[in-house]
Amino acid sequence: MPDSSSPLNNTSALAGLRVLDLSTVLAGPNCARYLADFGADVIKIERPDGGDSLRNMGWRDPVDGEGLWWRLVNRNKRTIALNLKDNTDRDLFLHLIDDADVLVENFRPGVLEKLGFAPDILHARNAKLIITRVSGFGQDGPYANRPGFASIAEAMSGLASITGVPGGDPMLPPFALTDEVTGLVAAFATMVALWSEQGQVVDVSLLESLFQILGPLMTVWLTRGELQPRMGSLLPYTVPRGVYRCSDGLFVGISTSSDSIAARVVHLLGFDGDERFTTFAGRIANREIIEAAMEAWFAQRTQAEALSIFQEIEAAAGPVLSMEDIEKDPHYIAREAVITVEGTPMQGLIARLSATPGAVKWRGRAADADGDAIRKTGWNQ
Repeated sequence: MPDSSSPLNNTSALAGLRVLDLSTVLAGPNCARYLADFGADVIKIERPDGGDSLRNMGWRDPVDGEGLWWRLVNRNKRTIALNLKDNTDRDLFLHLIDDADVLVENFRPGVLEKLGFAPDILHARNAKLIITRVSGFGQDGPYANRPGFASIAEAMSGLASITGVPGGDPMLPPFALTDEVTGLVAAFATMVALWSEQGQVVDVSLLESLFQILGPLMTVWLTRGELQPRMGSLLPYTVPRGVYRCSDGLFVGISTSSDSIAARVVHLLGFDGDERFTTFAGRIANREIIEAAMEAWFAQRTQAEALSIFQEIEAAAGPVLSMEDIEKDPHYIAREAVITVEGTPMQGLIARLSATPGAVKWRGRAADADGDAIRKTGWNQ
């Protein structure tokens, strides 16, 4: 794996952007991480009494016990411990605000105000400041003051209601999907606000971030009165689509979300010329027939044989890969999708920029690692 622990240069897209990350755990810190990956100078502020709880959550390095999630989510950030109820630390925080471009926070709505740092107070000091506020349900509305976590958003957004096997219980995703999506949404919204060249508040919620990516399900309900059922790996609007077991016990995922690809798969299954399968509507109406044929076709072939045939007919298919498989996959390797940073493997950059590339400089640092330098020189490094 390539080692990307090298310094950024001033051609990075966000070089010169100053970001204070006052957030904790995942969604807010992910937002700041994406900005840091592309050159922003991010100062991560933590409480002196234990810091961000992400340091102690989940898996740990078997050698030194440090949190692996922490190393990924807080890479490329400088760290300082500040007690925002202490006058000296409050003064330093406000001094950093004076020259910052962005503040990312994910307190429950009203907490920033109770600390004495309401947006109008911060904007009085720094009129251009973008204040990105990440919360469970947004800054207002009936649910604003409820505790907000990814799992709650997944339950309430409509995602869980459509996830699971037919006739089974609703299911939550097996990872912090909402926190990951919301981090991207918050980073995008922050950049939109920066482009406006005026100070403002960015209100991002876990609930609405996930609700946004569910496609036209609400439109379908309000115009057609239809609810998408739980269908396992199937979809209501494209057939065949799903995950199929091969003769060697391995799995292949396929999609036929275009008529041209669907026609080639229909031909492969021996239904060429059958008018039942020439349109999306026809394939959906005859879902059970075509899905049964698809399952039988894969059951007679190994994963390698099935993938080879799908590649020959230029139909979309891919093996179901675990992390163990991904580690050895030639495409992931060629794209440097997994890098090593100061001895810790992790995902590489989320996107490539040809003229102003990002870089990963270091993994998440120890608590208050940069505290002395920041107290002495502020933003200057």
